[in-house]
Amino acid sequence: MSPFEFFFSFYGLLLGLSVAVLATGAARAFKHRRRQPVGWLTPLLAIFVALDITSFWEAAWVNYRTLPFSYGLLVGGLVVAVVYFIAAALVFPDESDTPVPLDQHFWTNKRTTLCLLIVANLLGMCGTYAVNLTRENGVVLAISYSMNLAIYLVLVGLAAWTKRRWLFIVALGLHVILYLFVAVYSVVVPPPPNTPLGQATAEAIP
Repeated sequence: MSPFEFFFSFYGLLLGLSVAVLATGAARAFKHRRRQPVGWLTPLLAIFVALDITSFWEAAWVNYRTLPFSYGLLVGGLVVAVVYFIAAALVFPDESDTPVPLDQHFWTNKRTTLCLLIVANLLGMCGTYAVNLTRENGVVLAISYSMNLAIYLVLVGLAAWTKRRWLFIVALGLHVILYLFVAVYSVVVPPPPNTPLGQATAEAIP
């Protein structure tokens, strides 16, 4: 096992727990759907959080695989993963919570959940800049990541702060569509081998 694989197993385990919390909450909500209607808002938020975690997981593989192993790298991964875990835990109510309509729980926790995601992405972007600015075409990569971050902050920030149901659905729905488009595109059109993602993909193939 390489040093990065050791780090990634630790990091992936923590992010995987966030996905497990989401899946558990979704299963619980579906189970009690007759006495506690699910609606559209909470499922949309859950889908976005799951896709965001997946995107961050992929970004860690692409950007951090060349870093030397260090305790600081583990701590950094721990901080980001814990932020994601707390965000994921807020999407669905716990069994011990006082039963309330799911939409009421959503409006109580939606802003905090999305703001935590913004914090996690800003922290991750700091590491991404530090890594990519030392690479060839680092400035081009930094500009590309900055554009992606700007779109993220506009859509997610709008969804976090709006109190209008339709505006939340439009803003977060657009970002979900972007994530799904990137997912399909990455399968249909593999990344060029001279890009960081292409190199990471090639290294992952035995």
